[in-house]
Formats: sequence, C-alpha cells, structure tokens
Amino acid sequence: MSPSTTDVVVTGLGATTPLGGDVASTWDALLAGRSGVSRITDEWVQEFPAQLVARLATDPAEQIDRVRARRLDRSQQVAVIAAEQAWAESGAADAGVAPERIAVVFGTGIGGALTLLGQDDVLEAKGPKRVSPFTIPMLMPNGPAAAVGLAIGAKGGVHAPVSACASGAEAIRWGLDLLRFDRADIVLVGGAEACVHPLPMAGFAAMRAMSTRNDEPERASRPFDKARDGFVLGEGAAALVLERADSAAARGARVHAKLAGAGGTADGYDLVAPHPEGEGAARAITAALRDAGISPTDVGHVNAHATSTPVGDTAEASAIRSSLGEHVLVSATKSQTGHLLGAAGALESVFTILALREQVVPATANLDDPDDDAAVQALDIVRHEPRRAELTAAVNDSFGFGGHNIALAFTTA
Repeated sequence: MSPSTTDVVVTGLGATTPLGGDVASTWDALLAGRSGVSRITDEWVQEFPAQLVARLATDPAEQIDRVRARRLDRSQQVAVIAAEQAWAESGAADAGVAPERIAVVFGTGIGGALTLLGQDDVLEAKGPKRVSPFTIPMLMPNGPAAAVGLAIGAKGGVHAPVSACASGAEAIRWGLDLLRFDRADIVLVGGAEACVHPLPMAGFAAMRAMSTRNDEPERASRPFDKARDGFVLGEGAAALVLERADSAAARGARVHAKLAGAGGTADGYDLVAPHPEGEGAARAITAALRDAGISPTDVGHVNAHATSTPVGDTAEASAIRSSLGEHVLVSATKSQTGHLLGAAGALESVFTILALREQVVPATANLDDPDDDAAVQALDIVRHEPRRAELTAAVNDSFGFGGHNIALAFTTA
C-alpha cells in the first residue's frame, strides 16, 4: 500500500509539565519567562553533585481519582492526564469514529522506573508476598501507551516507541504514518516521563550530564550558553490528536496546525554522544522538509532539542545551520522546563505548534553569553524576550541516546 498524500492536521493538545497543569498555563508561563526548576531538599540528595529537578507544577494524583491513580505508575498518570486533555479539546469522542479506527502512539524513554525501584525496595524489606500485583503493568515501558489507549477506548492499535529522548517525537512520526497508510482515522500521540529518583539521578550525574549549579536553580539550564554544564531532569507529558485534514474539516474541528512532514535518522556513531557535526541530525531535518514539500527558506522557527550539554548543543547548532541556514529563529525551551526525556519531543512539538498559531517565538532563558562555536554564533537564537514573527513553517528537533534523530515539520493550517 502506498502512503496517502492527504494532509494531516493537529486538532487537540494536552500537557502537564513543570510550568503548568495544562497547555494554556504552561504556554503562559513559558512566555512569561518563569522556570520550572527547583532544588531538591530530600535527605538522599545531599551527597549528589546535581541536586536540581523540574517537578510537575500540579500533582497528578490530585487530577485523577485515587483508585485509578494507585494502579498507574506516575509516568502513566501524566500520560493519561495529557491525553484526556487533548482528546477532550479535539472533540474526537463525538466524531462518530469507530474504536477500531482510533489508534494511540505514546512514547517513553524509561517507563515505570518509580514502580520498578519502589517495588524492589518492598521485595527487599518485606518479601515477595508484599509486592503489588500491579507491579508489571505499572513498570512496563508500554504502560503509558496502554493506559492512554484504555482511557479513550482505542482499538485500532496501541504503540509505544522507546527511543530515549526522541520517544515523544517518534510517536508523532508514527502517528503521521498510521494516517497516511490508512491504518486509522484518528491517532492520539505523545510522550510521558516521570523518573525523579536517586538511581536515574545518580546515573546521569555519573555521566556528568546534569547541571550542578545547585545554588541557582532557575539559571541552571543554559542551552547554547558558554557556561552551560548539563541538563536538569524534568517530568511531565504532552499529547496531540492527529487526523486527516478532510475529516477534521468535515466535522468542523478546530485545527491548530498541519503536521506536514517528518524525518528520522540514526547517527551510527556513539551510544551516548552525538556526531560532533550533527550529521545525522541534519539529515533528519532535511528529510522532514522533503517529506513536507517545503524548502529551508520556508522554515522560520526551530524549537531545538538543546539540552545544555557541552557537546550536544554545538552539534545541533551545526545541524540547524547546515540544513536550514542562518535565518531561522531558534528557541531552546528546556531552559525553563528542564529535560522531560521521553516526553520532551511531544511537549516541544506543542510549543512549536503554538508558536505557529500565535506567531510568537519563545525566548531561550539563561543564554547570557553564547558559546564561541561558529555555528552557535551564526544562529539567531531568541533570548531574553519572546519575539513576534511571521511564521508559515517551523521544525521541532529531538535526539536520543543511541543516536536517534527525529525532526518534525509543522506548517500553519
């Protein structure tokens, strides 16, 4: 079967993040320059070099009923919250689509780490009879996708890409393909992550991937800045409802933007380090533009992956410069949200869509002294204040350990 050329549009958005409990509050906080990063005060963190996290702005257990919350890992709770927001906003439940034609693609980088580690503690302390019978469905990496599928009654397929920090973006790419190949009529896509725990914190710290600017939490995440020293671990989820443009128009759905194209590549270079010149990332961006049928000069804005790691930011700057040129306005929103790992690509796609819809490019916080790297210096990275712009196309970049590269091209509806 050949893919359809029918346009695919975004008709619903949802999110719960360190900046807010929904899309509107998150977007408002982003434009206002507020930070979701804070210092951990728990006793266990005292010997850790990195003591910063970006926790959720609202407790997920307070947004879903207690019985349901107890049977879901925190990563599944946030997935369901974001998904139900997007589903409700889209009006898809009233579209008359058969459940067999509704699909879900929801990614995660780590999955139910809190359940895995928590129940291991129970096993060690109290023995096997005290381990929860919900342990396995709560820890499995396809748990967020499965929970979302159950929440909206999807029977057309439930899929769970696991590609580290590119997982949320990869879910969106899969959703686009499902619609193009007529595997479904509506697809709910997104990403979720919630793994603030001593073990992941220790692992990332051992890699020297995390910021240790403990005395300045709000200034710790510094993408593209000369003084950047790593990312801040965050938690949250974001979701999008995708459907064909003709179907959305027929039912009078609100359209936020068009998902015009997607590109995916692999570095084939190193398990954790990106290609130093961003070769694979540049190919992903070029593939997304080709898929969308647009040129580099059409793209006015890029929401960069930009984690604040020394090597990652310069490699991405090189990729953006070589694939798109120096005219694009670049935002690095992890400077305020922290790094949501498997949810990052989904949340940053929501930001990319809102930038197109509202014609405003978010600022990159904490970028006081741009890196001396030639590509960083050449790019127009929006900083200090959001900037108004006339945008018709924008790109979201996402990259993950393992050399996963995903680029998504959105255009105005």
